[in-house]
Amino acid sequence: MISLDDKIFEGGEKLPLVERFYSVQGEGFHAGKPAYFIRIGGCDIGCHWCDSKMTWNPDVHPLVDVREIKESVQETPAKAIVVTGGEPGLYNLDPLCSALKTIDVKTYLETSGTGNFTGVWDWICLSPKKQEPPKTEFYKAADELKVIVYQYEDFEWAEKAAREVYGRCKLYLQPEWSQYKTIIPSIVEYVKTHPEWRVSLQAHKFMRIP
Repeated sequence: MISLDDKIFEGGEKLPLVERFYSVQGEGFHAGKPAYFIRIGGCDIGCHWCDSKMTWNPDVHPLVDVREIKESVQETPAKAIVVTGGEPGLYNLDPLCSALKTIDVKTYLETSGTGNFTGVWDWICLSPKKQEPPKTEFYKAADELKVIVYQYEDFEWAEKAAREVYGRCKLYLQPEWSQYKTIIPSIVEYVKTHPEWRVSLQAHKFMRIP
């Protein structure tokens, strides 16, 4: 795990902010829903196909107070907040969630589940990576399991992860964007023969929005 000095982040009162923007969720269960995105820097997994490699190093992103982040949310009509990364679990997210809960919004977390479980969440999307599996508490808390499929062998990993979540958890297979044309036929056929799974597409990329 990345060595992060919690004193720098003042116990989560400040976070390395990559970007924040109001858009439409393009993936998974909440696809199509307007949401405010808070992307936090820092990741210690380093997937070779990652489309957000600019997030990996937290040192290159400005530290922003969570109260300022809350104020930026209030400038929009957003009712759903997606906290993503990088890997947001590297930080204490209690202060961020506490600030957001004062303005009556839903808080959604997107995580690989390798960090610490902090914050209060209305929805948790767990996107597990086989090179660094999630902690047990994330499997048990997940509302949505979203497995990225880069190659056919990833279906086996998806099934292994699915055995760890509770029955209420929604199951999604999502093609890795650079392999979309190659892998989507296999995903479609897999879902047809394993109907407990659904297909997740990165619809925002088709719509050409953030």
